[in-house]
Amino acid sequence: MKWIAITSPSFLDGEADFITRLFACGVDTVHLRKPGAAMADCARLLDHISATARSRIVIHDFFELAAPYGLLGIHLNARRNEIPDGYTGHVSRSCHSFDEVKRYRPECDYVFLSPIFDSVSKQGYRSAFTPETLSGASEDGIIDSRVIALGGVTPDRIPYLRALGFGGAAMLGCVNDLAALPAASQISALEKIRAAFK
Repeated sequence: MKWIAITSPSFLDGEADFITRLFACGVDTVHLRKPGAAMADCARLLDHISATARSRIVIHDFFELAAPYGLLGIHLNARRNEIPDGYTGHVSRSCHSFDEVKRYRPECDYVFLSPIFDSVSKQGYRSAFTPETLSGASEDGIIDSRVIALGGVTPDRIPYLRALGFGGAAMLGCVNDLAALPAASQISALEKIRAAFK
């Protein structure tokens, strides 16, 4: 299963180092999502991340940064929902229903489906799916290797998501809550999360 981390919506102290540490501890892809930020602020963050690490970052909103920074790709959402003319790289998209998954999955490398569980980071953001509807979507082939579970994902839920056939899981709150810890504590916690994906 693919392990994706989504950045905190606000900038964190030492965030470039934290993103580098995420990759070192087994995160496959980081989604740079800063909806309230300016493009220049995101560029400054990327300036402090190695080219190797940047090649594993997908950017939300500021698609103009993808090529000059050698990013993995772009992520479509409600704020920016069209692939730019001439863009041929990696594309992912946010989906909030099975119908959206069926509609958009063919044109994307993967799609996020959310919220699978009650959110860790967004108070009051409740699961949109029941175990029965998820099971049915799995049996119908809607959930497959190109669908990434998002929303309330914690390490203990990875076996359940794997059994449903999700191709991976994206974590925001569960991972970003670690950013304020000392580096050694971050590494220890991230290694425990990584073990759930193996």
